[in-house]
Amino acid sequence: MTKKYIYYQEENIFIGWLEEFPDYRTQGESLEELMENLKDLYKDLTSGQIPNIRRVGELQIA
Repeated sequence: MTKKYIYYQEENIFIGWLEEFPDYRTQGESLEELMENLKDLYKDLTSGQIPNIRRVGELQIA
């Protein structure tokens, strides 16, 4: 399974979020650390333990 993520570098820190969950961000000192933190974030957000998670959806209009 793959998930899209958005990231940028601010000085020596990489900041990123999952495209499906843009309100929840994490960071890392390297791109590799950021990707590991994004995996952990995904597990937390999809575990059902956190209520009222906001997501991005896609609507098809005829």
